[in-house]
Amino acid sequence: MEVEDGSVMQIRGERRKEQEEKNDKWHRVERSSGKFLHRFRLPENAKLDEVKAAMENGVLTVTVPKEEVKKLEVKAIDISS
Repeated sequence: MEVEDGSVMQIRGERRKEQEEKNDKWHRVERSSGKFLHRFRLPENAKLDEVKAAMENGVLTVTVPKEEVKKLEVKAIDISS
């Protein structure tokens, strides 16, 4: 996992699967594999120093915390005629 240009997260990996079946008369093995690459644009307020990743049961979980964005105050103004 990498972050490019300060705003693009890149995740690359490889999948491998092997399936084996046996019988009294035959034996069969199927193998498949492949590489993958995913890119995600991160928001401007992402805290890159606090990015965390964890792999559990073949599932990758990536946590990207964000800084609080101050909401603009909206003030209603009465219009007199």
